[in-house]
Amino acid sequence: MSMEAMVFLFGVIVGAGLLFVKVFFVILISDLEVDYINPIEMCNKLNQLVLPEMFVHALLSFIYLISGQWIATAWNLPLVAYNANKIMTGKHMYDATEIFRTLGQHKKECFIKLGFYLLSFFYYLYR
Repeated sequence: MSMEAMVFLFGVIVGAGLLFVKVFFVILISDLEVDYINPIEMCNKLNQLVLPEMFVHALLSFIYLISGQWIATAWNLPLVAYNANKIMTGKHMYDATEIFRTLGQHKKECFIKLGFYLLSFFYYLYR
C-alpha cells in the first residue's frame, strides 16, 4: 500500500470519527431546543469533545501537509485557522449561562462543520 493510500485511509477513518462527533453535537443541541436535556449537562458533555475535535482535525491537516497532499491541506486550512482563532479568543467552549442566547450561532456552526466533514469524508474516500 502506498503512502498516499495510507494517508487517505487514515483520513477516511478520522473523517468518520469527526462526522460522528458532529452528529452528536447536533443531537445534543436539538435535545436542548426541545428541552430533553438541561443546559449544564449539555455543555459538560460537549465541552469534553470540543478541544479533542479541533486537535484531531488539526493533526489530520498536519499529516496532509507533511505528506505533500496540497489540495487536502488547502481544503482543511480555513477550518484549522477558524478553530485556532476560536481557541485564542477563548470562545471555543460552551457556556451554560449563555447557551440560549448563542444557540442559533452554535447550531449554525455545527451544521456548517457537519457539512464540511461530510464533504471531506467523501473526498478522502474517493481520492
